[in-house]
Formats: sequence, structure tokens, C-alpha cells
Amino acid sequence: MNFKVEFGEKSLEIDIDRENGQYSVGGNENSFQFEKQNGRFYLRKGTKLYTLDNVKVENSSVEFSIDGSWYKADVKDEQQLLLDKLGFKSAAAASEGKLDSPMPGKILDIMVAEGDEVTKGQPVAILEAMKMENELKSPVDGTVVKIVAEVGQSVEKKTPILEIEAVG
Repeated sequence: MNFKVEFGEKSLEIDIDRENGQYSVGGNENSFQFEKQNGRFYLRKGTKLYTLDNVKVENSSVEFSIDGSWYKADVKDEQQLLLDKLGFKSAAAASEGKLDSPMPGKILDIMVAEGDEVTKGQPVAILEAMKMENELKSPVDGTVVKIVAEVGQSVEKKTPILEIEAVG
């Protein structure tokens, strides 16, 4: 199976044959073993053994540590690459600009208006839950296209609050 992996500015195309324990990068073939034991992942490449910990997968983003060093990569499989090539978005990518309530509560403030440009991590709404004010932040860079919730509205977990059309 083909994958495209991006580490910051570096991009690699990798072909992985899991059944035979083989992979190819840039025409160079190598063997590997990949196992999970007791919540840890172990990757053997040739005579080297790597320990992967703190593995976190979110959509196509993968974060992990190898022997204490942190890495973050964007990994796309054949299906995701084909969807990108055809101009379509996967279900995960299509929903990435939707901001839903993470818990039941009351909307105290909507800090943006439709048409506003926002950046990832920018506070866009305040949700009161369990007697605490929680800043809800934009999940992507983009433009606010629709505000669904209203100030003063009580919401349940996963209630849509607003939608942001991602840039790029």
C-alpha cells in the first residue's frame, strides 16, 4: 500500500507490503517488523529496534516519540491521495472546520461573525459548563461561513456551534 508522509518540510512516498514485512522508499527496499506489546509499539528495521511511545492519531496526523524524541507527521494513504487528486475531501477533512460543543453547557459569547477570517487556535466562543467558562477555539485557519448557535442557548455535547471553511 502506498503512503505519502510529510515531516515538516520533508515529504516521502513509502510503499509498504505488510504481509512480507517489506517497505520501499525512493526505490530502496528494506525489511521491517512492527509489533504492539503492552501498549508500546516496537519497530525493527534491520538490526535496529525502535520503541514508539505516546502514539496519538487524529485524522491523518500522527504524533509519537521514538526513544524519547518527539515526531509529528501527516500520513495519507492511497484513498486519501486519490481524493486529494480528484479535489474531494475525506469525511474527516470535510468536518474539520465544524466546531461542536465539547460538553453540555450554555453559550455565553460568540466572538466572531459570519465572514470573519480566523486562525487555528483563535478563541471563537465562550461556553459555560460546570460553573466554568471555557474558550472554544477555531480548529482550522479559515473563514466563518455559518454560526448555528446563539448567545444564551443551552447546548448538549456535540451540538454544532459554528462552521469554518478551511483555507488551503
